[in-house]
Amino acid sequence: MTKILTGGVGKVEVAQAIGRLGIDSLDVVTSSDMDAAMKLRVGQADYYLGTCHTGAGASLGVLVGLMGSAACHTFGRSVPTEEEITALISGGKKVFGFSMDQIDAIAPLMARAIAARG
Repeated sequence: MTKILTGGVGKVEVAQAIGRLGIDSLDVVTSSDMDAAMKLRVGQADYYLGTCHTGAGASLGVLVGLMGSAACHTFGRSVPTEEEITALISGGKKVFGFSMDQIDAIAPLMARAIAARG
């Protein structure tokens, strides 16, 4: 089971969007950014999806500081393709940020790409 933590101002909405997909291999839990960083660092979670109003700094600020920029990526206000997400995950990214108004587009793409990795 792959554990995804959601955080930021849209954490509930991200969890709900992924939950509606019905992907049994994903466990999605809302979290604070500090708790998420600690769980990711010790292997108690696999990915973090953070949201803020712009998808830039606030969605990942604490996680970039504690996990390092090599583990983090923000989409800002753009909507990536599933191929772009897969490449980022394959490259070692575990922490992703995006804007609240992109939740319905990005959360399902992230969930499917993460689930495809098994």
